[in-house]
Amino acid sequence: MSRAVSGSRFRSRSKSLSRKPLALVAGAALAAPLALAGTAQAGTAAAASEYTVTALKFTVSAGGRSCTVDADLYRPAGADAAHPVPAVLATNGFGGSKSDGSTDGIGKAFASRGYAGLVYSGLGFGKSGCLISLDDPQTDGRAAAALVDFLGGTRAADDGTKADFVTQDAPGDPTVGMIGGSYGGAIQMATAAVDPRVDALVPLITWNDLAYALAPNNAGPATGVSSDTPGVFKWQWTNGFYLMGEGQTILSPSLDPSRFGSLTCLHFAPQACDTIRLLNSGRYPDDKSAAMLDYARGVSPVSYLKRVKAPTLLIQGQADSLFNLNEATATYRTLKEQGTTAKMIWQAWGHSGGQAEGELDLAQGNLESSYVGGRILAWFDRYLRHETRTDTGPEFAYYRDWQSGYGTAAAVPGPTRKMYLSGDGKLVDNRAKVARGSRQYANWPVPTSHSESSLAGLIGLPDPKPYDTKGTYLGWSSDPLTSAVDVVGAPKATLKVVSPKTERVQNSGDAADKLVLFAKVYDVAPDGSRTLVNRLVSPVRVPDVTRPFTVQLPGIVHRYETGHRLEFVIAASDTAYFGNRGIKPVTVVSAPEDTGVLELPVVGGTAD
Repeated sequence: MSRAVSGSRFRSRSKSLSRKPLALVAGAALAAPLALAGTAQAGTAAAASEYTVTALKFTVSAGGRSCTVDADLYRPAGADAAHPVPAVLATNGFGGSKSDGSTDGIGKAFASRGYAGLVYSGLGFGKSGCLISLDDPQTDGRAAAALVDFLGGTRAADDGTKADFVTQDAPGDPTVGMIGGSYGGAIQMATAAVDPRVDALVPLITWNDLAYALAPNNAGPATGVSSDTPGVFKWQWTNGFYLMGEGQTILSPSLDPSRFGSLTCLHFAPQACDTIRLLNSGRYPDDKSAAMLDYARGVSPVSYLKRVKAPTLLIQGQADSLFNLNEATATYRTLKEQGTTAKMIWQAWGHSGGQAEGELDLAQGNLESSYVGGRILAWFDRYLRHETRTDTGPEFAYYRDWQSGYGTAAAVPGPTRKMYLSGDGKLVDNRAKVARGSRQYANWPVPTSHSESSLAGLIGLPDPKPYDTKGTYLGWSSDPLTSAVDVVGAPKATLKVVSPKTERVQNSGDAADKLVLFAKVYDVAPDGSRTLVNRLVSPVRVPDVTRPFTVQLPGIVHRYETGHRLEFVIAASDTAYFGNRGIKPVTVVSAPEDTGVLELPVVGGTAD
């Protein structure tokens, strides 16, 4: 029977958000992976006796090396050559393995629901060999394609085991979908780009462009989230992952020679280490920055999505300062524009926490009882079980923390409401209300603003509330709202700044000489307390300070309540990012005919 999507089935039981780090510490090291949700041991909807688990090894060729892939095969009871079943392929998040609660939970959850599961440790992690190649299609993607060969019956595991119980779309072409999050999300698109046999994808909380994720520049992206100007180094997240990767000898001991590179780059592909070193140097000469952008994008979906044809259900987290909602939106729009079947969900949790009651938790296997889980089951029913009458749900859905359930729309909302930056520090709804005036700030040699400390979150330490230091930022505040304002999507700002010191050096040939600033929108309560929604900021390396520029802020889903104010801020620095080279005073001039504009994707309420 078809699993038809109904309002009750897809109704969320989520009511409250609780900030919870998704990565844990083993001792003092960044040892545990970013789990998909929670840290509990995997549970299933059925008893484990309904499936068997067999540990397997596969010797594959990847990145010019021969290495072993460590995997577990989940076989549902009753599945055989006469009664084949579709398969689900999955791997871990960065730093993890096939044994993680969430990764292992995928195998258990789908095997208990009648799917064959093949869950494996990604290259360079767990007991799998080869170097960490950042989900490169030609390395990690090709390795995953070898596992698709196994599911298609055209190759055996190293011990001779064959899979003769997987449904085939054609000889050697298994019916197989993929699911997983973060590092285990990008690998799906990398695999589908090199192997058209993959039938359905469900990537969670993953990236579109690593150049943007590791060093974002939200000033006038050329396409999607990608900019031609190197961005602002997200040093906390990036170095946390680098230490996790280079620490694999300690975190996941192995003497497998295929896992070792050189003394200066132990476990990563050499270009990955070169990228980290350049970012940490704080210098981006034209030739080196171009090579860095080319490499980071070459291993990212942005460069190969044109080859992805498998129906894709994108799931991204609202609480995510690593891979924000704009990344999923860029992927979604590219897939739709090229005719690939795609839908998107913005759930509550991401790499920065935000787990909501009743939300999807793959470690717990709560597929039927969560809105997102129901959508995933329907997606696989439609594209793996070929139940053509199955409703896969709306084009776009988003979690709302101010009321139970998900909101839906035919597309991601765009900016609908304009507000203007007045010279007196007010945020007004009409150009005629803009007061003439100029205001100035300057950066200090050390960071003076704070959003989210990614490393504190990684290791479960307390994280101070967001703050800005007087004299190092400018803010524009609205009048108290006369009714609630619901913002769904990515706000946008058009700005023009005056920075003579920057102007003198911005064409030096080193992008690091360009002006850096950080844009954000606070929710200010009647008592004056300020909330930075999901602690998200928009880093900007201004391409040319002599011209106006556009800032794309991170997507959010938030209700600004009646009586609250919106405060738009541009700050000189942020603790989670590298900042300006030298002291660079910045002036913002406002006049009714020429001033900065903030545009909000408002889906309800007013902002006057």
